[in-house]
Amino acid sequence: MSPTTPPQAPVSPPGRKAFHAGLITACAGLLVGLDTGLISQALGFIGTDFRASTRDQEWIVSVLMLGASVGSLGAGTFSARFGRRAVLTAAMVLMFAGACLCTNAVGIPQILTGRLLIGVAIGICTFTAPLYISETMSGHLRGSMVSTFSMLQSAGILAGYLAGGILSAGGHWRWMVSMPMLPAALLFIGCFFLPPSPSWLIARGQDAKARTVLRALRNTPAEADAEFASIKAETERGRPSGLNLLRRQPNFRRSVMLGICLQVMQQLTGINVVMYYTPKILQNAHFGTSGAAWATVLIGVINTIVGIAAIFLVNRWGRRPLLCASAAIMAFSLAIAAVITGLHLSSVPATLCLLAALLTFVGGFGLGAGPLVWTLCSEIQPLEGRDFGVGCSTLANWWADWIVSNTFLSIVSVIGFGRTFGGFALMNVIFIAFTLLFVPETRDVPLETIETNLLSGKKLRDIGK
Repeated sequence: MSPTTPPQAPVSPPGRKAFHAGLITACAGLLVGLDTGLISQALGFIGTDFRASTRDQEWIVSVLMLGASVGSLGAGTFSARFGRRAVLTAAMVLMFAGACLCTNAVGIPQILTGRLLIGVAIGICTFTAPLYISETMSGHLRGSMVSTFSMLQSAGILAGYLAGGILSAGGHWRWMVSMPMLPAALLFIGCFFLPPSPSWLIARGQDAKARTVLRALRNTPAEADAEFASIKAETERGRPSGLNLLRRQPNFRRSVMLGICLQVMQQLTGINVVMYYTPKILQNAHFGTSGAAWATVLIGVINTIVGIAAIFLVNRWGRRPLLCASAAIMAFSLAIAAVITGLHLSSVPATLCLLAALLTFVGGFGLGAGPLVWTLCSEIQPLEGRDFGVGCSTLANWWADWIVSNTFLSIVSVIGFGRTFGGFALMNVIFIAFTLLFVPETRDVPLETIETNLLSGKKLRDIGK
């Protein structure tokens, strides 16, 4: 009797493995957003329980950004040495530990420590997840999957707002801050199913494994081999990396500066002022505590819906048109908010107009400035300096976020909501001009083409051509 051939495992359709890897990685955005939504709703209850001052509350919110800046700064070095997967796995451990500390806090110092750890984890995620996606996805999926990362941040914010709205009736802020523990544990497990980044493997000299991974991620062996050859050629050029490349290559300095400016401009739109402090803004406009909580949920709903729409629009409309449209919508909305709050209008129609302006603002951000800044920052950096370049831009994002969130309440107490919103509206007008002058169109353009154009000295806005 002849031996029977053992059944073979079914082969996944082409591209499915890449899609699954991108989706698991993009789910890190859920945790990034979840904290934003939760702390926005929990902040008032924490302040009451621990008798926190305005400055204490600003620090409870903003210490996360300091941790995130540390995380994003170290993520480049560690992801280059240990790989993207290992660094994402470590981030989940830090997220779980930070949420545990906040849940069992006996005072503000413990909450600050826990949020610092969560911030480190978030900084790692916001650096590593878009980078990993850009290196494992093919060109036509790259923009959509990074936009999925951003959309899931929006979904996480909405989940946090909803949980806060439900739990706020009993003031259960400890339940709120414990919520990241479960998704962190699930993503910790999910990280073990991710393939390594082909670019990282080639940079580490593991060519055979890189070719195998690419063939599993691309539609055809020919496509995989062509991409392998392109990445290998870029690696073998022997360019210095990181700081050395920054010193020796002026064109790399241009891409690093562009990434930094994009991230700073994203924060100067005022998005995190609205996302963190919406309950306080609405209570100042004479919403009740419960009404402000549920109106905040509505902002989360709009943020999520527009984030989903952006996934489909990013590869249809392109980066530059969406960024300009996004900034224009945000400028117009904040100008309306500035008029209403600056004139202290408190009638029901005025209050509803303020809410509509905030909703429109959040929608405008989710349409373009939210997902596309992260996408562009991972696309415009050359391979040899990508870790360093993305790390610099991510660090700039968190420093700008910290400055804005750590000073907003204090600035409002001096100049009022009206002038503060007016200043953010002006920043969005500047963002439009900046986009038109410097931002390239990178839709469906291979990373290798963008790199070649950049290093050949083309204008920044032309490196996607």
